[in-house]
Amino acid sequence: MNIEDVAKKAGVSVVTVSRVINGATTVREKNRKKVLDAMKALNYEPNHAARVLASGKTNVIGLTIGHLNDTFLEGVVKAIDRKLKDYGYVLALNVVPVGTIDRFVFQKERVDGVILLCPTDETKLVEQLVEKDIPYVLIDNQDIEQKTSVLVDNIKGGYEATKHLIDLGHRDIAHIAGPNMYLSSRERKEGFQKALAEVHLKPHDIIHGDFKMTSGYQVVSQWIREKHLPTAIFAADDFIALGAMNALVNHGLKVPDDVSIIGYDDQQFASQYVPQLTTVKQPEGEIGEKGVQILMDKLSDKSEQAKIYRLEPELIVRHSTKALNK
Repeated sequence: MNIEDVAKKAGVSVVTVSRVINGATTVREKNRKKVLDAMKALNYEPNHAARVLASGKTNVIGLTIGHLNDTFLEGVVKAIDRKLKDYGYVLALNVVPVGTIDRFVFQKERVDGVILLCPTDETKLVEQLVEKDIPYVLIDNQDIEQKTSVLVDNIKGGYEATKHLIDLGHRDIAHIAGPNMYLSSRERKEGFQKALAEVHLKPHDIIHGDFKMTSGYQVVSQWIREKHLPTAIFAADDFIALGAMNALVNHGLKVPDDVSIIGYDDQQFASQYVPQLTTVKQPEGEIGEKGVQILMDKLSDKSEQAKIYRLEPELIVRHSTKALNK
């Protein structure tokens, strides 16, 4: 089986097949699909070493991520992988937890480009990529100055979440924020404060925690002990929200009858928990696809000056919030 067989099966030229194999973006999408379908039907696997030598490209894209225990991030990774396959690329995953930059393994001869997904040691990682002359794009990054990145409008997300609670009649609203090191945490808090300020309300409380269930549980348990419980809580992510709900239930209170709770991210469990969690959904598929598209443009010399792409979140109303009883 060789490249000529693939070309014959797809009904295209050998040159077109070669371009698809080497990830050229000049191939029409219709022809690209024909070639990929033919390769799949013939079970054709191009010789990777020969391809690298001939083209100077690895057709591998690196993805660096801090952890994988998050269904939102998992969804972004899957979207990246699907989109890369459309371009004939394969994905190489590098898990680099916070403070372990020594685990960053990508080199110029191993990957054609790198996607940094929610990087915590962002500055050091970017410095290494620039030094190695590896094209890159950032997704859900922490520092947006002069870097091409894909972000979600977290200010809008925090605003919409809080406005939902206000529209339900709540005036005593607290926010359990994520770590301040994360841009998403800071922006969600900003959206929360903006929504309250518009109707001349002050926060019941703002407490910073981690993106973990234990944060929500500990904060709400403390409010209960101090008899300082709000009527509604906006949690910076669904894990915090779930911990808050567990604390309320364990203390004999009901969600949303006693306290309304809204989260952020729309993790897989959000629609499976009882009561189902009202939350703010991030467009994980669009995030991943946009990141790949930007990187592909960079690889084909279509890159432009550093630009921030902000995508829209969506409020998902379920059963953990309700109108305040008057």
